[in-house]
Amino acid sequence: MKFTKFLLVGILFGIVLVKSEAVSWYRIYEMFRFQSFHMYGIIGTAVATGILFVQLTKRGYIKNLTGHNISIPDKENGFTRYIIGGTIFGLGWALIGACPGPLYILLGTGATSIIVAILAALLGTFLYGVLKNKLPH
Repeated sequence: MKFTKFLLVGILFGIVLVKSEAVSWYRIYEMFRFQSFHMYGIIGTAVATGILFVQLTKRGYIKNLTGHNISIPDKENGFTRYIIGGTIFGLGWALIGACPGPLYILLGTGATSIIVAILAALLGTFLYGVLKNKLPH
């Protein structure tokens, strides 16, 4: 019962993504071919909302559940790692047709073939955990 609110928010988020067609392979295909603004509008709205909430949090307007300020540490220098990580993420997204979050939403809509992508994502996460200390961070 403790996590019911998180489950409900996740279900609501999934419904919004399905209804906005953000999990549609066709919409993602259009985006990567620069044929439609639809996905860029969704992503741009998410980025703008994220920037707004991070700034409000840093200024102390948003607090945690206990009423304390939320601390957001500054990022370390290392632009190259973000470029490499973003490129790998983008290539995976283009190859699969979905980023990690919508994989579960697609499974919930009945696209059972996405289980292969979910298993591959879990394997990649496991391998990262095993190799993390040997990678340049």
